[in-house]
Amino acid sequence: MENASLIGLSRQVALSRELDVIANNMSNVGTSGFKARSARFSEFVMPKAKAEAFKPADQALSYVIDKGTPLDLSQGATEFTGNPLDVALKGDNFLVVQTAGGERYTRAGSLTINRQGQLVTQSGQTVMGEAGPITFGNTEFDMRIAADGTVTSDQGTRGKLRQVRFANPTALVSEGTNLFSSPTPPQAVPAGTRLEPGSIERSNVKAVTELTRLMEVQRAYQNVANMISRSDDLRSKAISRLADQQA
Repeated sequence: MENASLIGLSRQVALSRELDVIANNMSNVGTSGFKARSARFSEFVMPKAKAEAFKPADQALSYVIDKGTPLDLSQGATEFTGNPLDVALKGDNFLVVQTAGGERYTRAGSLTINRQGQLVTQSGQTVMGEAGPITFGNTEFDMRIAADGTVTSDQGTRGKLRQVRFANPTALVSEGTNLFSSPTPPQAVPAGTRLEPGSIERSNVKAVTELTRLMEVQRAYQNVANMISRSDDLRSKAISRLADQQA
């Protein structure tokens, strides 16, 4: 019965982890450029039970192991906004932004200009061009981004958006505010890579799928809790009867 409780606990930990992933996906349904994650688990089979009296066929104990939360890089729907500083990225490319912790990467293409005249994300991170930050003067107007990533104003070209990709993008680490860091250096995108200006990429979270999975996880968690409760009841009865026999 102790083994049953331990197995149930490992399953509850896994379900709790999956619930966190689903909740985060659901909270970002409306976040432009957001990429959903999914929970992955595997089976870990113990070679034998704690007590040696079990028959060989009954000795294997199956536990749950967390295998991580890989990133879903499928393309989100493209929404036309008409904003000249909005861009929807294609494929598995990322924009580069500068943060206090160094360079980070994002798919959020809804850009704006801060008080210092720098091109930034909606969260305030400086968007990097191929030659550094992209900055505009106080008297400039008609800022826009072309399909090749070139940023211009009424006074000419101001830079070109730096885009990168990764050999293993599913290994990117989420850092909040729709930013990612990478354990490996980024790679340059192929020449001729195009953006879709005046548009943004919506979140790729499938709300109905996530909601369905949420209900499944909640039911599974409750079923495991009931199983552990029954196991505890059986243990208590066994101890009580053993005490009565000895008395």
